[in-house]
Amino acid sequence: MQARGRADDLYAVLGVEPSATAEAITSAFRARVRELRPDTRVDAATAERFGEVRAAYDTLRDPVRRAAYDRGCARARGRGRVEAPLRGRRAVPP
Repeated sequence: MQARGRADDLYAVLGVEPSATAEAITSAFRARVRELRPDTRVDAATAERFGEVRAAYDTLRDPVRRAAYDRGCARARGRGRVEAPLRGRRAVPP
C-alpha cells in the first residue's frame, strides 16, 4: 500500500489549508491551471499533475463531497493512519 503522498492530500494539491473558503479553493485551482496549461505543455508529468489538480478541485468545490473527504481523513487520522478515503466502497474492518 502506498503511503499518503501529496496527490492524496487534496488540499496540498491545490496549495490551500483545510480551512480554506470556497473562493480560496477556486482561486488556487485557477492559479494551478495557469501554471500547468495543458494546451502549451504536453509532457506526461504535466498532464498527470493537471489531472490531480482537476480531481482535487472537483472534490473540494462541492460542499457535500468536501465534507465526506474531510470525514474520511479524520477517521484515518483517528486510526493512526493517514490515507485517502474510499470512494463508494464500504470499508472492511482490519
